[in-house]
Amino acid sequence: MTITAIILIAINIITYSLINIYWIKFAILLASIVFFILILQFFRNPKRVTKHNNEHIIAPVDGKVVAIEEVYEKEYFKDNRLQISIFMSPINVHVTRHPVGGKVTYSKYHPGKFLVAWHPKSSEENERTTVVVKNEVAGEILYRQIAGAMAKRIVNYAEVDAEVAQGSDSGFIKFGSRVDVFVPLGTKIRVGLNEKVKGGVSVIADVAS
Repeated sequence: MTITAIILIAINIITYSLINIYWIKFAILLASIVFFILILQFFRNPKRVTKHNNEHIIAPVDGKVVAIEEVYEKEYFKDNRLQISIFMSPINVHVTRHPVGGKVTYSKYHPGKFLVAWHPKSSEENERTTVVVKNEVAGEILYRQIAGAMAKRIVNYAEVDAEVAQGSDSGFIKFGSRVDVFVPLGTKIRVGLNEKVKGGVSVIADVAS
């Protein structure tokens, strides 16, 4: 954000030096302020209080549930799982949080394309990271950060063998994107399509028997 601020200040200094038309100067200044506010809004990381519960799988991100379906997960499990997909718009908080607590057993980055995040092939062809956390009750839960058409970089903090707390920061995706969560068949889904969820707070599935 510091670099962004410096660039915007430089643009306005140059504008005021070279342009004598007041309304153009004012328009550029106003646009710079609005743009910087949007950047601050996008990179915010509000503190969330997570109620730790090994039987609950919580939303890793803010956004809207766009898919709940049984799929074949071919990267890690190589079997059928229930997939819950959450789409984030550019105005959502884009911090990714661990949906369960436990030990990170898998963490891998995949370079790729930048198809729109809701594209059917985005989960296999877009830039993405796959992380698996093993919880003592829920078992291994996989979540996948998927870059969207505007997202150009995924940040992933998860390291294999690290012990992580449910709801703690696990990464960040810059601009519009999606996160898929894969849970075992038979898991009780606690959200519906088009439902809005809050990362680190909303319970999206329940593994209680």
